[in-house]
Amino acid sequence: MSLDEKIEALKLKHHKLEAALEEEKSRPQPDEVEISIIKKQKLRIKDQLASLSAL
Repeated sequence: MSLDEKIEALKLKHHKLEAALEEEKSRPQPDEVEISIIKKQKLRIKDQLASLSAL
């Protein structure tokens, strides 16, 4: 997998997590634990994207 492919795959994961986050937030009683988990996953991916982009 090339660097560009890795970056695109991470961007896709980040986008899917954003959608999951919005879906959870729109529920009548959002699960705050689930929201926290999704946010942490998004931050990890953002950090990975930043380090790959710096190469």
